[in-house]
Amino acid sequence: MAYDVNSPRRPYRTDLSDARWALIEPLLSEWRAGRVGLGIFKPQHDLREIVNAILYINRAGAPWDLLPHDFPPHKTVYDYYAKWEKEGITEKIHGTLRGQVRQAAGRDEQPTAAILDSQSVKTSANVPEESQGIDAGKKIKGRKRHIATDVLGLILVILITAASVQDTVGGREVIDQVAATQPRVTKAWADTGYKKTVVEQGAKHNIEVDVVTKEPNQRGFIPQHKRWAVERTFGWLMHHRRLARDYETRPGNSRTMIHWAMIDVMSRRLVGESAPSWREDSDKTDIAA
Repeated sequence: MAYDVNSPRRPYRTDLSDARWALIEPLLSEWRAGRVGLGIFKPQHDLREIVNAILYINRAGAPWDLLPHDFPPHKTVYDYYAKWEKEGITEKIHGTLRGQVRQAAGRDEQPTAAILDSQSVKTSANVPEESQGIDAGKKIKGRKRHIATDVLGLILVILITAASVQDTVGGREVIDQVAATQPRVTKAWADTGYKKTVVEQGAKHNIEVDVVTKEPNQRGFIPQHKRWAVERTFGWLMHHRRLARDYETRPGNSRTMIHWAMIDVMSRRLVGESAPSWREDSDKTDIAA
């Protein structure tokens, strides 16, 4: 893996390679140029180092104020993180890479099918009580991530709610967002946690929603036809320790952390790099994300 030879520090395993940075740099340079041109922003920090710092936090699970000192100051990094979230830059990078991954896989940039699922995760002590809830089925107090992916497992929609929000309620909102942002989607699959009203909501948007049921007498986990890709997506997210629990005060920050995790996954996929694993020695590479 090639790293920036001009960096004054030793590289971390989460750092962007030159090839991965080349995928992201044009979008961030365009953003910076627009702000400099307006006279409201004077560049002081290397954008690549800002992204490296965000990816470090995302993958390692560290709090912002424990960011290693050889990165830019943690308050500066968070300021960029928050600006990029607010101005839609993170989501733009995510969407651009998703289109490139789809094209590299021989598919059209715009998907025509989606897969719905949810994941309940525990929250940390700093998360406001009003944004938490209890998932009675999984006995988890925290938040729930409702997502829609394409058939490759690439995320199309993310909705963050209290864990007490039922899949059906979240599913209807996810269907609405899929219809609004992915107009070519006409087919979706969901599991049996999604009830009839999700199917009906899909019909309103001309999206046919199929509920995939388990095989009779099935025991244990078996990947379900058409739905297995979304389960793999949750596996990708769990490689990023910041997402193993929801540490974000704001649900919007939770959504953005997921976007950065997928930016990590997709950029590696595009350049053929493997993702570092915590199960192996630090001087070895591991399986692809």
